[in-house]
Amino acid sequence: MLFNSIDFAIFLPLVFFLYWFVFQKNLRWQNFLIVCASYIFYGWWDWRFLSLIVFSTLVDFVVGLLLKNQNNNTKRKLLLLTSICVNLGFLGFFKYYNFFLDNFVSAFSFLGVSIRAEGLKIILPVGISFYTFQTLSYSIDVYRRKFEPTNNFISFTAFVSFFPQLVAGPIERATNLLPQFYTPRAFDYTKAVDGMRQILWGLFKKIVIADNCARLANIIFNNTDEYAGIVLILGAVFFAFQIYGDFSGYSDIAIGTARLFGFELMQNFAFPYFSRDIAEFWRRWHISLSTWFRDYVYIPLGGSKGNKFTIIRNTFVIFIVSGFWHGANWTFVVWGFLNALYFMPLLLTKRNRKYIEVVACESKLPTLCEFLNILLTFALTLFAWIFFRAENLNHAFLYIEKIIFQSLSREALVDTYNLLYWESGFALIALLLFFLFFEWNGRRNKFAIAITGIKWKRFFRWAFYATIILIIFYYAGEQQEFIYFQF
Repeated sequence: MLFNSIDFAIFLPLVFFLYWFVFQKNLRWQNFLIVCASYIFYGWWDWRFLSLIVFSTLVDFVVGLLLKNQNNNTKRKLLLLTSICVNLGFLGFFKYYNFFLDNFVSAFSFLGVSIRAEGLKIILPVGISFYTFQTLSYSIDVYRRKFEPTNNFISFTAFVSFFPQLVAGPIERATNLLPQFYTPRAFDYTKAVDGMRQILWGLFKKIVIADNCARLANIIFNNTDEYAGIVLILGAVFFAFQIYGDFSGYSDIAIGTARLFGFELMQNFAFPYFSRDIAEFWRRWHISLSTWFRDYVYIPLGGSKGNKFTIIRNTFVIFIVSGFWHGANWTFVVWGFLNALYFMPLLLTKRNRKYIEVVACESKLPTLCEFLNILLTFALTLFAWIFFRAENLNHAFLYIEKIIFQSLSREALVDTYNLLYWESGFALIALLLFFLFFEWNGRRNKFAIAITGIKWKRFFRWAFYATIILIIFYYAGEQQEFIYFQF
């Protein structure tokens, strides 16, 4: 079920009504309703894959209970290994089986050995990369004795399958989300209004910004041969805002929806395109995933302790693994490798934590130095996004080659103008400026319009919300899946 669909527009109020008006006084029934709603939400796409979630839930619940009273280190490790094998086994089969098979065959072909092997027609279950990491983190934390395992199966099932963030995050930790299922929840009007405001901005990001940027980015990336470099640069910019609007928009809707039911999810995006270096960017982009890899991969490998070789190795490992997490394609590996390269100078000079506070925290505008740093960071990110979006490495290299050698000419400028004119590109640029204005003004908050209009007179505040809603309805057309559903 898509957040930007009529189905969800009916589903959400119905669940909300049952949750607060029918089962308000019974915590167990509220949690059970969340489980049922979550399974309906996920099964709406393909009910057959519910079995994966159920099995993963059962395995990690049982592993947690067995770890609770097990003091033998060998047996504890075997229990943890069971959880890892089940979760990563599912993920590896559905997401990477054909990739490894194809590369295995290609490697032997390169050596002159012919191997015949047919791939499987595998459907990638929506959200498998997200919920496997979420439930896996529970087992790891219980194994480390950082979290007391639960014996409440309904609460644990609700934690694993919580529908707002089930298929595209944020990837929640049991330490944050699971205890919220134990405590009674009272309806909070202020939080509900704040949640609705965040949902509104998330829908604006997705429907108005991301989907419109996707239309032009797809035209340009799918017809790379036909365009000069300046158009291709524009295509990369549109893709950068497509993926940000799409993914952070989903997170906003998820967090806002959770708040309607009395839950607080972690912030997943913190205005990453206003970052002044790549280290700050990665503290602000897909926070739930980057912190997951930090806590469960980077630190266990030794983190930033030890000699320089260890630090460099660990950094490349987490970035490359992060890239591979996104998909079974070498383009994602190169994307991760590039970000590791960007990160190296900052890490080795110990400047990777230079920018902790939000840019221009005490002023309305950045300094010239901050502005240039933001532009440089965005340019580096933009270059890496080309590999992320390209169909394969050859496509990415062709795209970059044309940018370098075929950028400026009279014909290129004419092509750019024609594309923007005939594909409503100028209107999209105006929308992006409107979007960036509110993102910049709201950069100190958890989402852009968190406090926009709070002190305005009611008429102007509601006029602002009505304008956003009208723009959303104007651009709402064919439903577009969220881009991270494929990951």
